[in-house]
Parts: sequence; C-alpha cells; structure tokens
Amino acid sequence: MPDPTATVTEVAGRRLRLTHLDRVLYPGTGFTKAALLHYYTRVAPAMLRQLAGRPASFLRLPEGVDGQRFWAKRVPPGSPDWVPRLAVTHRTETMPQVVVDDLPTLLWAANLGCLEFHVPQWRTDPATHDRLIIDLDPGEGTGLLECCVVALTARHLLAEDGLTAFPKTTGSKGLHLSVPLQPAPAEAAGEYARALARRLRRALPELVVDQMAKELRPGRVFVDWSQNNSAKTTVAAYSLRARPAPAVSAPLGWPELAAARRPEDLVFTPDAVAQRLAADGDPHAGLADPGLAGRLPV
Repeated sequence: MPDPTATVTEVAGRRLRLTHLDRVLYPGTGFTKAALLHYYTRVAPAMLRQLAGRPASFLRLPEGVDGQRFWAKRVPPGSPDWVPRLAVTHRTETMPQVVVDDLPTLLWAANLGCLEFHVPQWRTDPATHDRLIIDLDPGEGTGLLECCVVALTARHLLAEDGLTAFPKTTGSKGLHLSVPLQPAPAEAAGEYARALARRLRRALPELVVDQMAKELRPGRVFVDWSQNNSAKTTVAAYSLRARPAPAVSAPLGWPELAAARRPEDLVFTPDAVAQRLAADGDPHAGLADPGLAGRLPV
C-alpha cells in the first residue's frame, strides 16, 4: 500500500524518499519518525564528526521501540550508489558496511528505522585504533552518580599518561569516556584499557570491579575494558537509544559531570541535546582534533 505521508526531498544534492513520517517510534511519548529525522538533522554537524570514516553498525527498529529490532552491518540491498561504504573483514567473511560521512547518508539510514548508530574504535584497519573507550557500566544498586565518581578518577589517571578524555552518557545507565589516540596497535589499546581498569579498581576498591563475572557487580561500577576489542562497537555520540523514551547518548562537559547531584541531571531528551548543541557547541569537538590525540604509554 502506498505511503500517503511519503515525501521526496533533496539533501545536499542527494534525492531521498522519506516514508511513514507519522509513524510513532516511541509510543510512550508520541515521538514520530518525522521527529527522528528532524533531530538527526539538527545534530548532524557534530554527530558526523564522530561517525565519519568508521564502518557503522545499525540497530534498526522500523516499527518503533515496541516492534521487531535487529542489527544491520551489511549495506542493505537496493541502497543508493552514493551511500559511502567500506569493505570490512570479519571472522568468516568480508562485507561492505555503510560509512556515515554526510547528512544524506545519516537521514537515509534513519529513514530505514536506524535508531541507534554504533561505530568501532578504528577507521579503515581493525588492527589500528585511533580511539580508546572507557565503558562504565553500573551494577545493581549503583547508577550514574557512582559512574561520575569513577569517571573523574579515570580522567585523572588518563591525564597522568598524557591522554585526554571526553565524557558522554550512554543514553542508558552508564557513562563512556572517549580518548583520542595517535594510531596504535589494537592489542596495545586493549592492554592499556585493561590495565587502566585495574588501576581504577585499586584506586576505588569499594566501588570498581574490573572482572566480567556478573556476581561481582552489585554495588559496583564495572569498567568494561573489553569494549576496545576490534570486533566490538560503541554507540556514537548524539545517537538515540532504543528505550521506552527517546534518550540520547549525550556528550558532556567535565564541569557538569562533576556538578551532577541527581541521575536526572545527566538524562537528556533529543530536543534538549539539540538545544544544548546550538547554544553551547559540541563538548566532543576536540575528539576530532589531531593535536589532542595522545600516544599510549609504552
């Protein structure tokens, strides 16, 4: 059946057919597909800096958060020729993946029901990382405020090693710290992340756990160093999350993270994130600055 809400538009010289614009993607709030596309248009200048050059993985929910969801890595059949792509070798095959380098590609993907955008810590070569991710995952009985304590300590330890960290919410329960690197071997990045997790456990023994066992996590923040594995991806800054309400993985400034007194202080709607970006700029702009890329300690 033809979609009566479909519209054909041109974005940066690319023709896009946008469909089902009145579809409610988040039934709890009435947030529609049109609102999704509008949000990603507003934050695109900052979000594209975090996506550019990296093969994307999409969490697709064409019918919204209450419908079927599935991961998509391979370029979908029938994709426009102009969609950038990169051949990525996985364990058993090499497949083309989308590289979200521009606004038309971002909106094309969102129109397919891609609510979440995830990228790895490398660009073209999985063996060479240019970003470190510190994933702070709160266990039962802990939350965002406990993650803030760990994040501030991690910032200090990273700075001792000449590394600069940029915090963001996950859009769920925890925090991510993104660290720009001079290109480094994947193994070295992973080893450093694991060593940092151990240092955090020693610094905050009553709060931090660095082992995978779930029975160790209640009352602790798990520092998930394994997120630096080349096969893994992390939700991109400014991406929406597929949760009951449309929360965002929102970049933060260190002062507001340090000043947070309630978990609600660090939970942001899409509109709030877009307004923050327009008023204050992008707290993660420095991630794309080559001058801030640090060298891993030997």
